[in-house]
Amino acid sequence: MWQAYYSVSSVEEALALLDEHGAAARIVAGGTDLIIEMEQGQHPKLQILIDITRVPGLDSIAIRDGMIVLGPLVTHNHVVASATIRERALPLAQASWEVGAPQIRNRATVAGNLITASPANDTITPLIAMGAEVILASFAGERSVKLEDFYSGFRETLLRPNELLREIRIPPLAEDERGAFLKLGLRRAQAISVVDAALIVARDGDGLVTRARIALGSVAATIVRARAAETYMLGKPLSPELIAEAGRLASAGVKPIDDVRGSADYRSEMVKVLVARGLRRLAAEEIETGLPAEPPMLWGEDGAIVKRALPEQIKHLPETPIESCVNGVERRIETGQQKSLLHWLRDDLGLTGIKEGCAEGECGACTVFLDDVAVMACMVHAPRAHGAEIVTVEGLQQGDDLHLIQQAFIDEAAVQCGYCTPGFLMAGAKLLDEFEQPNSEQINYSISGNLCRCTGYYKIVEAFRQAARRKAEVA
Repeated sequence: MWQAYYSVSSVEEALALLDEHGAAARIVAGGTDLIIEMEQGQHPKLQILIDITRVPGLDSIAIRDGMIVLGPLVTHNHVVASATIRERALPLAQASWEVGAPQIRNRATVAGNLITASPANDTITPLIAMGAEVILASFAGERSVKLEDFYSGFRETLLRPNELLREIRIPPLAEDERGAFLKLGLRRAQAISVVDAALIVARDGDGLVTRARIALGSVAATIVRARAAETYMLGKPLSPELIAEAGRLASAGVKPIDDVRGSADYRSEMVKVLVARGLRRLAAEEIETGLPAEPPMLWGEDGAIVKRALPEQIKHLPETPIESCVNGVERRIETGQQKSLLHWLRDDLGLTGIKEGCAEGECGACTVFLDDVAVMACMVHAPRAHGAEIVTVEGLQQGDDLHLIQQAFIDEAAVQCGYCTPGFLMAGAKLLDEFEQPNSEQINYSISGNLCRCTGYYKIVEAFRQAARRKAEVA
C-alpha cells in the first residue's frame, strides 16, 4: 500500500509533490477506483498519495469565456444537480446520473473518470461528443489537450507523471443543437456500460442536419467516433430512413470488444439500436431528459462543497496518528493509516456495525457519513478521516431514542439476515434529512446503491415510508 499520504491545502502544494515524486505519486480526488485497484495490487510502484479533497474552489462549475468549466473535484452528483449542465450540456448530466449510486456519485469525480480511462466510463463519451478539452497543470505550467486526443490506448492517457488535471472545458450546446446520452447496462443501477452512446445533432430551420457528432463507449479500447454515420447525416432530414442507415453505419464502423458483459456481435447490434434510438429522440425533440427533478443526493446541507480549507499541509506516514470526530467523540488512533476507511473503522475503532459486503462499492453495506456526506467507506482512504467528522450506524441513535428509520425497520420487520441493514439505515437517515416526505421514486433512488441479498426490499421500502410519516407527525 502507500508509504505517505499528503492532504494538501493548495493546488501549488500538490504540483510541487508531483514534481518531486513523479510516477511514484498519484492525485486523490475521489479515489474510488484508485483505492480498489491498489488493494488488488495493480499499482505496485505507487508510494505517494496526494489528497486534494480539502482545497476549496476545485469543486466549482462555472461559465468562463463561453465555456463550461469543471474543476477537478466536481463530482457526478455536482453535475446532476447543476442547472447549467442540465440546460447547456444535458448529455453529461444524463451520463453522470448513470454512474454508480448516490454514495459513489458523492465521492467519484468527473476528472477521475476521465483519468481512469476505461472505455466503459460513462462521462468520457458525452464529453468527447461535445468536444471537451482538459487543462493539464504541472509545476512548469499548463497545456490544453482535446479530450478526444487524450487517450493513447486502453486505460492509457497523455497525462504526465508530474501533471494534474486542473480543469475540464466544455463547449455548451448551441441553440441549434440537441444532445442525448444513452446507456445499455445489465441492471438499472450500479451497472457498467455494455454499450453507451452520446449524440449531438444540429439542424437548420428546414430540419436538415448541419452538424453531427456520435461517440460510442465500451465498444473498443478507447471511446470512438462514428464518423461515417456523422458524414452521412449532413444535409439530410432526420427521417426514419436516415436514422436506420445512420445506426447501421455506426455499427459497421466499429469492431466491438468481447467480454463477460456482452459478446462482440451483441455489442454491434446494440450500437445500431442505441444510435437509432437516440436519433429518434432528437428528431422528436423530446422534452423528457431521464433525470429526476429532485433526485436524492444524500450529501447534507452543504451539497458536498468544500468550504473549510486545511490550515496547512498534512503528511501521514504509517506511524502518524489519525485524529477524527467519530459519532460525536474525538478519537486519536495510532494505527490503520494504510487501510481503507472501512477497515480503519472496524478494526481500529471497533465499530463493527459498518459491514464489508463487497469491498468495491457494489453493495452499500459500508455506508457512512464523511463530513455529512454519504459515502462508501470501502472507497475512501483512512487518512481522509483526519480532521473529519464521521457518523456510522452506531451514531444514528441519540441517547435512548432510536432514529426514526431504525425504529421503522423494527416495526416493519424490515430486517432479514441483517448484514445489509446498516447501509440501508444510513441511506434512509440521510434521505429523511433531505426530504420531508420522499416519494416512492426518491426512496428507490436513495437505496439504489444498497443491495439486500435476502431480497427483502418490500419491507425496507415500507420502513422508509413509515419513517417519513412519523417525521411529518412530529414536525
